[in-house]
Amino acid sequence: MLDQLPPVIIRQSTELDVPAMLDIYGYHIQHGLGPFDIEPLHPEELKRRRKAMLKRRLPHLVAESGGAIAGYAYAAPFRKRPAYRYTVEHSIYIHKDFQGRRIGHQLLSTLIDACTAAGCRQMVAVVDSANIPSLRLHEACGFIQAGVLRSVGFKFGRWTDSVFLQRALGSADGALPDDHRGGTVQAGD
Repeated sequence: MLDQLPPVIIRQSTELDVPAMLDIYGYHIQHGLGPFDIEPLHPEELKRRRKAMLKRRLPHLVAESGGAIAGYAYAAPFRKRPAYRYTVEHSIYIHKDFQGRRIGHQLLSTLIDACTAAGCRQMVAVVDSANIPSLRLHEACGFIQAGVLRSVGFKFGRWTDSVFLQRALGSADGALPDDHRGGTVQAGD
């Protein structure tokens, strides 16, 4: 049965994908355990976020199947302070009609590769503890649990725990990072 489905193409998002991404995100706000937003994003806000990630040379990907946007994923700086510049936090959202087709695995695997190629050394995910499919996806892609923040969110009439997951990228902390000038970052950089 899965052989009859249109192939999935993972590519960089474009501004034309924003309405489909808003639709996917809006569904997850109303029904999902992922985003802690309670109001839909304004299209200009999503465009701004997308441009900010691309400006930082971080991937912002979509999965397309049969001309439809089946999901999207992106990486953003983990924290603003310079010491965290080699660590990214990512988000991934799959359209409700495309869940269970391994599209999340394809998107996340491609995102990991793109972040590694961009010189990132660690990737972090924050997942609601009740979101078992997302926890399994991350485990399948090499993430390990790094900690749990208990009862830090309140959504759908219940307290939610946030599970922090982490995955090393490239040589991780086994080597100094590239300084993008042909050398490595030294102490004090």
